[in-house]
Amino acid sequence: PSCSVALARICLSDTVVNEELVSLMGSETTEIRLQPGSAATVIMMAGLQGAGKTTTTAKLAGKFKLKGKKPLLVACDVYRPAAIKQLQINGEKQGVEVFSMGDKVKPADIAKAALEHGAKNGNNIIILDTAGRLHIDEDMMAELQEIKEAVTVHQTILVVDAMTGQDAVNVAKSFHEKIGIDGVIVTKLDGDTRGGAALSIKAVTGRPILYVGMGEKLSDLEQFYPDRMASRILGMGDVLTLIEKAGAELDEEKARKMTEKMKKAQFDYEDYLESMNQMKKMGGLSGVMSMMPGLGGAMGGRSKMPDLDSEENEKRMARMEAMIYSMTPEERRNPDLINLPRKHRIAKGAGVDISEVNRMVKQFNETRKMMKKLPGLMGGGKKGRFRLPF
Repeated sequence: PSCSVALARICLSDTVVNEELVSLMGSETTEIRLQPGSAATVIMMAGLQGAGKTTTTAKLAGKFKLKGKKPLLVACDVYRPAAIKQLQINGEKQGVEVFSMGDKVKPADIAKAALEHGAKNGNNIIILDTAGRLHIDEDMMAELQEIKEAVTVHQTILVVDAMTGQDAVNVAKSFHEKIGIDGVIVTKLDGDTRGGAALSIKAVTGRPILYVGMGEKLSDLEQFYPDRMASRILGMGDVLTLIEKAGAELDEEKARKMTEKMKKAQFDYEDYLESMNQMKKMGGLSGVMSMMPGLGGAMGGRSKMPDLDSEENEKRMARMEAMIYSMTPEERRNPDLINLPRKHRIAKGAGVDISEVNRMVKQFNETRKMMKKLPGLMGGGKKGRFRLPF
């Protein structure tokens, strides 16, 4: 009985802490407020250099495009030529137009010209990518104020780096006091931090956190949900986001067919290739594990996981894909055909050593053996031999 009482107290304590965290971070999800009807909404992105502002700006444009909007990205960072090029490259990847006048024109004048361009071309979202600095200074703040005086900015969004901890809070406070912000996007939450900075930012500025950056890919920008962030902070995972990512990224029909193949032990190299592609769409194995209760927190965030998505592992995955693509369709569908002469041909076609082909075939066969045990793992094996312990 005493153990039961203690367990109940722990559960109650966790629940109370979770509720308080949710309350501190705003309780409900906040969207970026857009102008009514067909009127264009002007969004000014601000932040320090290195926070990921330019990449986040392109990510945000992609989000709006998916919602049926016609965004225009505006290159207002005239001090770092690489920023203009970076915005143009990312805009092209997102299929979003980028407006630039080079690095010789004042940002306020670029903003005015961009609004005129947007009005002529039907852009209903104008996103200004402004210059950052390594530290907060008066020149940067004056420039932002000048832009706000030159054009009507409907939303000023601050981008802060979660990895900087308390500094992110200080940055948010300074920006809000000097230029006024309407919302915050927290980047690099796929690293060591669990998002504790999100608590203080909301408390200090009174402004909502709108999105969180969960990786370097242009799709790695997630809506901010206070309850889910509270779960991450407490190491309880984020299963709801994982389910949503699965729903958005995975092909339900393909997943159903693959499940049937697994049950019948008919898993082949085409399925192996598809499973790798689906995992990449979900943000890699580390991305999935970081959202599982107990796993992300226990491993201290994605960056502390055992190199699951390291550059070397990505290269290894690319070589595996090359080897599978070097097989004939018949070999991919019937793995038992692959003998030594075929292995040599596959290695030559993929540009790898025969040892790599042997390693992949061995790994595949071990995976297939595990698939054959799936009916037992799910509770259907003889005498429950392989049944999971829950």
